[in-house]
Parts: sequence; structure tokens; C-alpha cells
Amino acid sequence: MIPLKDDNPTSRFPVVTVALIAVCVAVFIWQLNFPTDQKLDQVGFGHIDQSSLDYGAIPYRITHADDRDCAVGAVATSQGQFEAGVVCPGTRDYDQAVAIGQQNPDAKPIPINQAAWWVTLFTSMFMHGGFLHIAGNMLFLWVFGNNIEDRLGRLKFLIFYLLAGLIAVYTQALIDSSSTAPTIGASGAIAGVLGAYALLYPRARVLTLIFIIFFVTLVEIPALILLAIWFILQFIPALGQVAVETGGGEGVAYFAHVGGFVFGLAVAGVILTVGGRRDSERPPRLPVY
Repeated sequence: MIPLKDDNPTSRFPVVTVALIAVCVAVFIWQLNFPTDQKLDQVGFGHIDQSSLDYGAIPYRITHADDRDCAVGAVATSQGQFEAGVVCPGTRDYDQAVAIGQQNPDAKPIPINQAAWWVTLFTSMFMHGGFLHIAGNMLFLWVFGNNIEDRLGRLKFLIFYLLAGLIAVYTQALIDSSSTAPTIGASGAIAGVLGAYALLYPRARVLTLIFIIFFVTLVEIPALILLAIWFILQFIPALGQVAVETGGGEGVAYFAHVGGFVFGLAVAGVILTVGGRRDSERPPRLPVY
């Protein structure tokens, strides 16, 4: 399901939402032009871009507040083989990679020039792993972010967005504290926007593009149903990540999505408690665009 637009008008132009989209796009262009350490290609780690290694949020560094640089080295797999992976000082994988490097100079760990761990909390939430990743995130931010900005106000919305991103990063890090895989993406912060929207505008209707095998159609779906389905599709895989050992692995950070969404629900709950009715119950306003 791909949301295209909602029927929920705003009273002013969403300056912050547009600015966030512009920053994410600019950072993505910067990522595409980020120089790659040729040594990483030699050890088979070229499939992860250098920018993610340097500025992505690594759960192990976050949970240990560690500013020591990690490295790319040989990591044992479940099949008993070795492959290139991120290893951080203080972990068993790091000691193993150093030992392998002593036996085979060609497999010596290659240091990564990483930003401070607390800096990566912010840089990671503006980075993306590919065109589909950033396109999907920016579409969701555009469709749902303007109304939350309109409700909170520009400065409060910016603070809310950044806090949602931080909550998302920490949720994933605490669930998988031994992971050394760099985490990037605005999904956690945007999940906070979705959580707030679900509670503040449950009756808003969202024009959605639906794919069912070879069947494609446009349907207007109530926001509460659409976002509830989205949350379920994040929560079930997140439970699967808990059921298996995920330390050091790669993939979608589902718990970041869950953490951001729950934070958005909590903030919206406070708004409703203090401010009263949902906007969907207020008199309609004329749209500005």
C-alpha cells in the first residue's frame, strides 16, 4: 500500500516538513558522492557505502557510549565461514578479527573513521540506503507530516521529529545492543509522525495505491486503518527479530519503527488530553494548497 494524499487540509504551508525533505535529499546526494575507501572493496565490504560506516548509528557504540573507532574485519558466520563485517573494540568479534589479521595480514581489520557516537544519533536519521528507501520515506513524510506540523507549530514539530528519531534509534539499540551493523534512515522519526497522525486524525481518508498480485487500484482508506496495518507490518517482524539472535546482523530496523510510532502515539495522547477534541471533530478549514 502506497499513500498518495489525504483529504486533511492545513491552514499554512508546511515549511519544516519541506525543509526536512530537502535536507534528506541533499544528504542522499552527498552520500552518492561520498568517497569510498578502496581497502574496503578488497575485503568484500564494498556493498555498504562508506558514509554509512562513518556516520551511521551503531547500536553497540550507542549502548556503550564508546567513541573508539570500529573496524571492518573478518567475522565468523553461523556456517563456520568468515566474511567481512563491522567489529568494535570490546566485542568478541573484534578480538577474533584481530587474531585472524595477525595470522593473515591481508585480513587485518581496517579502521573506520567514525563520527562521535552521539553525533551519529542525528546524522543517521537523515541518511538513506537507496533510492526506494528515500522515496518511500519522503512520500510518507509529505503526506502525513504537514498536518502534524500544522497542529504542533513549526518549532515544536521540528523538536518532535528529532525526538522521535532519537527514541527510534535508542529503541533499536537497546533491543539489539550487541549489533555492530550501521543503522541509517528517517523511518523512525517518520514513524513518530505516523503515530501522532493515527491518533489525531483517525477519520481522515488517505488515497492509497494498492497492489494485489497483478491487480492495481486506488482506494480511499481511513487513516486509522491504513496506519494500523502499517504498524502491524512493522511489529510482527520486530517480534521475529527478538526470537532470533540478531547481534551484528543487517536488515530493517523494525524496532526503530515501533519505538517511533509509540512515541508519536504518546505525544498525540498528551495533545488530546490537554487540547481536547481531535482535529477531525473540529469545523473544516479551507486548504492553502
